Amino acid sequence: MFTGLVQAVGRLERAAAGVGVRTEPGAIGPLALGDSVAVDGVCLTVAERLEGDRGFLADVSEETLGRTTLAARAAAGAAVNLEPALRLSDRLGGHLVSGHVDGQGVVRAIERRPASWHLEVAWRDPAYGRYVCEKASVAVDGISLTVAGCDPTGASFWIAVIPHTWAITTLGHRRVGDAVNLEADLLAKYTERLLSGSAALPSAPAPEAITPDWLARQGWL
Repeated sequence: MFTGLVQAVGRLERAAAGVGVRTEPGAIGPLALGDSVAVDGVCLTVAERLEGDRGFLADVSEETLGRTTLAARAAAGAAVNLEPALRLSDRLGGHLVSGHVDGQGVVRAIERRPASWHLEVAWRDPAYGRYVCEKASVAVDGISLTVAGCDPTGASFWIAVIPHTWAITTLGHRRVGDAVNLEADLLAKYTERLLSGSAALPSAPAPEAITPDWLARQGWL
């Protein structure tokens, strides 16, 4: 689990069984085999540490390569956002991010404002727009961001990015037409599932009416 608060920017490259991530020494703290690291919002497992604490290698499944931007960015040697897994003692400064990317989006517009950057993104699959609403949380390339507004379907939305976030993440590298990894709010997806009435889910028992007899049975009267 992650917070969407980027701790460092590394460089992605191809590796025999997946990808390699190169960083400045100790950029995201000492890593152990099996640790989880979010790479542009994708949760990857450290399979091998690079010498000098300069990064790590990770295996990547076909599912992940097909759903995310990792393959293209590894081929290009692109910069990527990095965040080690959340400790239970850490502050939750962003929002709960699982590192399981829902799908890709496309940058539709970038505009410099006096106190922020206006970033507009559209889901490649507009069906995911149902998880987006004004002031909702969304992870864009692993960055916890707040939706400033959206179209009626949520398929296209825009964000006000403060200069600090723009400067310390890869957002400053993004251009109109670029693909980005998107993860919708985890709570929205669970809520939809529980309210969907799916036959695969057990039905919750009907609540008992609170009556004088019920209160007596519970020892309140």
